[in-house]
Amino acid sequence: MTDPRQARLQAAALNSGYGERTIIEDLDLAIPDGSFTVIIGPNGCGKSTLLRSLARLIRPTSGAVLLDGADIATSRTKQLARTIGLLPQSSIAPEGITVVDLVSRGRHPHQSVLRRWGEQDEAAVREALERTRLTELSTRVVDELSGGQRQRVWIAMALAQQTPLLLLDEPTTYLDISHQIDVLDLCTELHREGRTLVAVLHDLNQAARYATHLVALKQGRIIAQGTPSAVVTAELLHEVFGVQARIVPDPETGGPLIVPRAPAQPQTPIPTTIGGTP
Repeated sequence: MTDPRQARLQAAALNSGYGERTIIEDLDLAIPDGSFTVIIGPNGCGKSTLLRSLARLIRPTSGAVLLDGADIATSRTKQLARTIGLLPQSSIAPEGITVVDLVSRGRHPHQSVLRRWGEQDEAAVREALERTRLTELSTRVVDELSGGQRQRVWIAMALAQQTPLLLLDEPTTYLDISHQIDVLDLCTELHREGRTLVAVLHDLNQAARYATHLVALKQGRIIAQGTPSAVVTAELLHEVFGVQARIVPDPETGGPLIVPRAPAQPQTPIPTTIGGTP
């Protein structure tokens, strides 16, 4: 378990939800600095609620989310946005906005009365477009792009924000396998460069392959956390997901690979004849 004294982002006795419905209950979590942390769990267990709470999109009913030891509820919005970037689950671009204009909005937290748009902002937007392979599409209207291209635009906006912490809520949802791998490979690059990433993923094998730290949730509580090899076990899959599976070594990485149990095969009926010997 991560030492809270060594984690910039933490949840302390966190209770969070929507209206009178509590989803996250008395949860303590310390995100390891420099990790690629992935939150897993069944639908409705609180994965996105936890991520949205860490991003201050949801106000806790009790407890707190701490950044560098201070409650983020007391942080100024722009100050928080210079530290924590967020790729939300569903994003809607303003009508008619171009790719470069939307990506440029990632620089808004860095602007002020005393600091106007400058070369540093231009460089950040240019780099974000290059890293997401959007340079040639920069003048296109976002609504005209494919789903995979639009997702890359939102990732580019988060990259232009240049935050040390990046939260991604289901970044591969609705993408085909090629675009899923592109997004996760980019996340790995960012992690290797020193960023701390926290993502919600549904694909357990992708989570096990890409994460350095896994957090397994069930009914708003942490069931297990640690390295993929420590967390992804047949026992945990049965307890959290109700799935019977084998865990074998991933031939590409050596990490855990989940192989669900095959359905029972129907028995071949034994031929019968009427009247004895055929």
